[in-house]
Amino acid sequence: MSTDPATMIARPTKSWVADRFVPFGSSIFSEMTRLANQHNAVNLSQGFPDFDGPAQAKAAAIAAIEAGHSQYARMIGVPVLNAAIAQRWKSEGHPEINPETQITVTTGCSEGIMNSLMGLLNPGDELIVFEPYFDFYTAGAAMAGATCRFVTLHPPRDGAARGLAGPGEFWFDPQTLEGAFTPRTKAIIVNTPHNPTGKVFSSAELEFITGLCLRHNVVAISDEVYDQLVFDGPHRHISIASLPGMADLSITLNSLGKTFSLTGWKIGWAIACPALTAAVRACHQFVTFSSATPLQHGAAAVISDPAPYAAQMRLLFAANRDRLAQALSAQGLTVFPSYSTYFLMADHSSLGYGDDRAFVTHLIEKVGVAAIPPSVFYHNQELGRPLVRFAFCKKASTTDLAIERLKSLAPKR
Repeated sequence: MSTDPATMIARPTKSWVADRFVPFGSSIFSEMTRLANQHNAVNLSQGFPDFDGPAQAKAAAIAAIEAGHSQYARMIGVPVLNAAIAQRWKSEGHPEINPETQITVTTGCSEGIMNSLMGLLNPGDELIVFEPYFDFYTAGAAMAGATCRFVTLHPPRDGAARGLAGPGEFWFDPQTLEGAFTPRTKAIIVNTPHNPTGKVFSSAELEFITGLCLRHNVVAISDEVYDQLVFDGPHRHISIASLPGMADLSITLNSLGKTFSLTGWKIGWAIACPALTAAVRACHQFVTFSSATPLQHGAAAVISDPAPYAAQMRLLFAANRDRLAQALSAQGLTVFPSYSTYFLMADHSSLGYGDDRAFVTHLIEKVGVAAIPPSVFYHNQELGRPLVRFAFCKKASTTDLAIERLKSLAPKR
């Protein structure tokens, strides 16, 4: 058979990407970081700090390498890390849990999300998702063959209280959420503190969600990676697992990366009752099996003795947020309050640049600041087109450089 390209039959171009992934395209985070690098823009798009995490964690990881902890860890996590997570959980006021049967160490919260969704959901099941959302939620549902039903978190347009939220906060309509529950609903994702809005769900909101979960026997998958980064006094993080009846109907996901500025370590965990832990582990054992052994030892050291690191980060990030919000407001954007996370949401529509993609492209190419167009976080993408997301999890000097460049932003003529 000839292999001469001149004599070979031309084959039509086709995509080898599985149909389930086609709607998602490439990651918006990778795309915006690439553009930021290309145009030498200050990167306020992807949510990672531009400084290192605590030396204590690094020293413990290095010591673990020197001690020969270089082979596969236990599938569920190295014992010292599982014990540290269990102790932290108890110190936060939760009932004591068994680190062997109720904790699974994962390769970041990202893997924990996928494990929970693919381990729990069957084709035809329904998953309730608040929009805007972290895009792993919908991708994970697609991988499980499940259907998402969306409930919108609305921006606080007039500062008045709406739904069960306080004044000036992103809010959902309780009747819409109640109507999203059907006989096929298997789970709901509760992300609090919430990426990308910076919302901290109130006790009234969580109690309402709990009531619906208990009535319909629905599992709450609770993404709580920003639980240590709540900035403002009136707001406090509440884990839905702590509410009456939810200990056996919740999977609580968390990670090392956000609290300790170690996003590249990818050490996360899932806490659940033994029955739901079995669902998480059913997937986890075939996805990564185990996470990096020496990094688990490093994580255990800093979780066991966190010192004042989280408090220092709260001060830095809150100060960055406030200066950035003031700068954006001065340039004509409507900035929404952010009470937690790494992120600030704003409405850019008054500047006249069109949708969020067009505005972010202008920011990167002409202003020298990168942000995220948040329509990708919405099922109804029209809701996200007037908005833009900035990350303030950076050095003060990085934030100040972005603020200086933002002074050149003006309405489109």
